[in-house]
Amino acid sequence: MTQPPPPPPNQPPQQPGSGSPQDQPPAPPAGPPATPPAQQQPPQPPQPQPGYGYPQAAPAPQPPQPQPGYGYPGGQQNPYAQQPPAYGQQPPAYGAHPQNPYAQPTQPMHPAQPGYGYPGQPSTMPMQQQGQSGGGRNNTALYIVVAAVVAIALIVGGGIWYAKSSGDDGKKHDTASSDGGTGGGNEKGSGGTTGGGKEKVPSDPSAKPLFNVAMPTTKELTSTTGSWLTEKVYAKSGVAEIVGYDPVKGTENWTIKLPGPVCATTGHVNSENRTAIAFRPKMSQKDATSGCSLISGIDLDTGKRLWTKSVKSGDYPVSFQNLTVAQHTVAVGSTGGGAAFDLDSGKLLWQPKAGDTCYDAGYGGGAKLVAVRKCGDYGNRQLHIQNIDPKTGKVIAEYKMPAGVEYAAVVSTDPLVVAADVGDSAGDGSGISDYFSIDARTGSLLARISAPGKTYSGRCDGITRVEDCHQIVAGNGRLYLPTEEHDGSAAYKDTNEIVSFDLDTGKQTGQRAEAGDGCTLSPLRMDGGNLIAYKRTPYDQGGQVVSIDGGSFKETKLLQNPATGIAQEAESSMLPDYSEILFGEGRLYMSKVFTETKSSGSGSKQYLVVAFGTDG
Repeated sequence: MTQPPPPPPNQPPQQPGSGSPQDQPPAPPAGPPATPPAQQQPPQPPQPQPGYGYPQAAPAPQPPQPQPGYGYPGGQQNPYAQQPPAYGQQPPAYGAHPQNPYAQPTQPMHPAQPGYGYPGQPSTMPMQQQGQSGGGRNNTALYIVVAAVVAIALIVGGGIWYAKSSGDDGKKHDTASSDGGTGGGNEKGSGGTTGGGKEKVPSDPSAKPLFNVAMPTTKELTSTTGSWLTEKVYAKSGVAEIVGYDPVKGTENWTIKLPGPVCATTGHVNSENRTAIAFRPKMSQKDATSGCSLISGIDLDTGKRLWTKSVKSGDYPVSFQNLTVAQHTVAVGSTGGGAAFDLDSGKLLWQPKAGDTCYDAGYGGGAKLVAVRKCGDYGNRQLHIQNIDPKTGKVIAEYKMPAGVEYAAVVSTDPLVVAADVGDSAGDGSGISDYFSIDARTGSLLARISAPGKTYSGRCDGITRVEDCHQIVAGNGRLYLPTEEHDGSAAYKDTNEIVSFDLDTGKQTGQRAEAGDGCTLSPLRMDGGNLIAYKRTPYDQGGQVVSIDGGSFKETKLLQNPATGIAQEAESSMLPDYSEILFGEGRLYMSKVFTETKSSGSGSKQYLVVAFGTDG
């Protein structure tokens, strides 16, 4: 797992927000050069190793035994650490939230996100108290939810498609995305089936540029996180706005103006194409009152802001960096606590109860709602992974993480998979040393999968964002992970693979998709029983989108981007780890999550969005 690239030169320092680390946008990585890189010196040849990407993770609760070679999680010892990580050792990850264009919620569940909505009357609602002490739904602060008056319902759009997968029970399943989300298929790890995908194989996968959006330039580093895709619109956050574009032509269908930048989003959208966002009440981050404190529900088909709310602790608004949608519930969380609203009306549904040292750090959404609940003081923390009822906040089942785990990220809620850096042993800034496959019905651990940073790529920002994982997909009874780049068979041509683990046993299945010399594969999401992945190619070639069969692991090309021109240069700047990548119906959308500042201009034209598509 690689460290994020350094910020560009002359990057201005981060500006203060509301005083909390969550309020600070992490610096974006430097993009790749627009011109071909200089030839590098040949690396030292590695020692002979067994097959890359073939680890054997031990089933829970036993830690894996050391094994030699690339791709063996036992290759480096990763014991259950008994000490907490040193404070501040793990840097916050870059805050990209790639969205999932094909979320397929299991009926009657409808994953959703907080959205912009209909104007509401000013109101003050006391906190609804739920749950019990310890692992229950308690919190340390008393909150007052204040409804902000929205005078005009603005038009907004975006979201994700929903489709039935063949070979199932006819129900809809929310699928996994590159930023976590939820995975389709079996709740346990007995899947590995083939087919059932919606994406069609084109007669000619050659793609052409559809449209692009120029990168806005701002004085301060400004968040543009958030993008959504439906049959009708591709929606993307800009500078204090959300714009809905025609998904083929790129013409602007609508625009929502906001008082400040969008600062928290989720890839989940419910069956009515409604989602939610959090945004700042002011543009400048220098103002201490400009935290990520306003929450809105938005209808992505009608383009209306449904409602806007804030949550107060005493006289001060709570700033949220964790926001998700599950069915018709919007859930927000932070170190100051959490709250849940009805996605359609904005009504307060439930809120963690005050009175003990526990709080809901954040939630994972989709077909289910999962809370990461923290109890105890730093250094003596107990994390509870709780499957909760979205409507009431009642705990259905919970799993207690091992000692020494201070942070955890939700990779998927269905199947339930959590990532953590146990004992700060990852050592590469990825935030992941182990994955935990959990039975959401009973709270029992199914498997613990060791994922050494020197072997596997992908990352999660469990410190500030609970639902912020990249290049990791769970679904079809499997956990799909990319390996780190390593020497290929040709000189100076690095490569990687995608491998899969059984979520019941934690063992590797033996499936391995090879990117090929000079290429790297990044898992994006599930498509029925198949895995959709983005293939990054050398600088003089265009990228690809491929479908990997869930049974045979055979790779089928769905899209091939052009190898030359401005479009190719723009694509090369969209790093999978730090960009939002959406694919659906033969069209690929790539976007960035921060603006370019005036003091750090690259000299070449930069793009907020680039879109490609095949002829069918």
